[in-house]
Amino acid sequence: MAALSFENFQNLSKQQVEAATAFAATLSKGLQEIAAETAEYSKHSLSAGAEAMERLMGAKSVETAVQIQTDYAKSAFEGFVAKSTKINEIFAKLAADAMKPAQSAFSPDVKH
Repeated sequence: MAALSFENFQNLSKQQVEAATAFAATLSKGLQEIAAETAEYSKHSLSAGAEAMERLMGAKSVETAVQIQTDYAKSAFEGFVAKSTKINEIFAKLAADAMKPAQSAFSPDVKH
């Protein structure tokens, strides 16, 4: 194994710093996207819950109240599953994108 020259060592260090910087930028962007999705879901969920409560308070019969609650529960569950799926997709993309700089910096075909 050949010894690294000073220039090669500098290039390797530069590649590693660039990879770490790209990783941090990608991670930050992905986490911001997840936070935005979570905030949007929370806002929608609170609004839908308040609307369902208003409808429940105006129910004229037990059957109507049960139907309102059933519809709300179904809608809330479907919304949760949809948003969870979207956030999982963002996490998967984030993991793949965040690793690209490290993979390229440490790949065997990079000349040190």
